[in-house]
Amino acid sequence: MKNLATSPTNPPPLAPWYQRLPAFVRLMRLDRPIGTWLLMWPTLWALWLAAEGWPQPRVLIIFVLGVIVMRAAGCVINDYADRDFDGHVQRTQQRPLAQGEITPKEALICFALLGLVALLLVWHTNSLTLWLAPGGLLLAACYPFMKRYTHFPQLVLGAAFSWAIPMAFAAEAGALPWALWLVFAANLTWTVAYDTAYAMEDREDDLKIGVKSTAVFFGHYDRLAIGLLQLATLLLLALAGWVFGRGIFFALGLGVMALLFIWQQWLLRDRARGPCLRAFLNNHYAGMAVFLGVLADYWLA
Repeated sequence: MKNLATSPTNPPPLAPWYQRLPAFVRLMRLDRPIGTWLLMWPTLWALWLAAEGWPQPRVLIIFVLGVIVMRAAGCVINDYADRDFDGHVQRTQQRPLAQGEITPKEALICFALLGLVALLLVWHTNSLTLWLAPGGLLLAACYPFMKRYTHFPQLVLGAAFSWAIPMAFAAEAGALPWALWLVFAANLTWTVAYDTAYAMEDREDDLKIGVKSTAVFFGHYDRLAIGLLQLATLLLLALAGWVFGRGIFFALGLGVMALLFIWQQWLLRDRARGPCLRAFLNNHYAGMAVFLGVLADYWLA
């Protein structure tokens, strides 16, 4: 006789949460740090520019930890929002929520706890940074739901990934100079560019299930759009470098980023799944190149 207690409509109870820690690690994407690095590099650009090359160790530690925590929180709320879609997308079928390894309620609790940790970190900065902090959490929470209503969720992601820039200036310099918004805008265009390449991986699945993205919106003009966004990123960073008085090493960093953008365009030429993912991952080195340029410009020039 069939045991109804373990039937598909009545799955067996989950093990205690502490026995499922590997699933929570995967939910927060701690095993895949690319997103952390893509959030980390512009945060470090901002800290070095705000501190003129010498950020306070305490502030640096707070922001490094904050980047890790907020990226994890963003992944958790993203998977919660996409829990009914991920099982239909090739790249995301094995995620913990899609597989039933973690419940939606547990995911929300995890997101809330990560948000609390982020707040405790920001609490050790200053009042201006505290005032800015809710904006970053709100953007992180809103982004996953945007793909249901607009073809431009990547814009919201870009704003979320750029919010650490004004926060870094607030924490390090205690002010928000207008030039920081050049860095903000550069990171926003860069984020939309690389996340469009990432969305190209899932475009066929997204079209079937009705999920919106810039990759779907741009269609056959996707590479052109990415190229224009990459060009805007370079021009905005060059202008920011000029305003902040940066020199030859910063320019070299931008040159390396430009070469990497050319390589990414080559990878995207056939719009194949694997190369599109490689183009996205390559942006880790683009962000690193700019940071090393900023670092060398302050410490060696």
